[in-house]
Amino acid sequence: QAVLANLGLISVNILICICAVAPPADRSQQPLFNCYSLFWEESKTLKQKVSNNDISLSLSVKQVAFSVSLLDEGYGYTGPYNTHMTLIFKRVVTNIGNTYNPHTGIFTAPVRGVYHFYWTVYGNENIPAGAYLFRNGEYIFIAFEQLTSGWASACNGASLLLEVGDQVSVRIDPGARLYDNQNHHTTFSGHLIFTM
Repeated sequence: QAVLANLGLISVNILICICAVAPPADRSQQPLFNCYSLFWEESKTLKQKVSNNDISLSLSVKQVAFSVSLLDEGYGYTGPYNTHMTLIFKRVVTNIGNTYNPHTGIFTAPVRGVYHFYWTVYGNENIPAGAYLFRNGEYIFIAFEQLTSGWASACNGASLLLEVGDQVSVRIDPGARLYDNQNHHTTFSGHLIFTM
């Protein structure tokens, strides 16, 4: 936008110079009229370019969605730990807007708005399967399940108002153990509902 605006100022300055130096042949107003007509057409073109750029920018920040799973390949357990560890979901299915970082496991809001998040956990035997949703350093909700035998899964969801730069992540419950394999049981997803 700044580049377009600068180009517009240059065009205006050139046109003003033309108006100033173009001598009227017979004191007719025709050259001045032509100059203003040219200026008007240039202004409309510039406005259209800026408008189109605004629309493209608006659409890009409104297209936010991601869906990831814990393991990219193979199978195995994650945890238990003695603290809330941020889960790094390595298999990226969707990451529109590049708002999820597969190296840190953290989603960063690109625009102020309401987002919806959903996560699932999977475990077995008598060790709990659980993970919390965090906004920045704030605990939001937990998905948790524990059985005495067999396999257990749990899920939860939340809609959050986020400011630009707010971070959302899923952290494993201390003492919990999560399992994932090629079927991708343990997942994390989110998308922008609307801006504010």
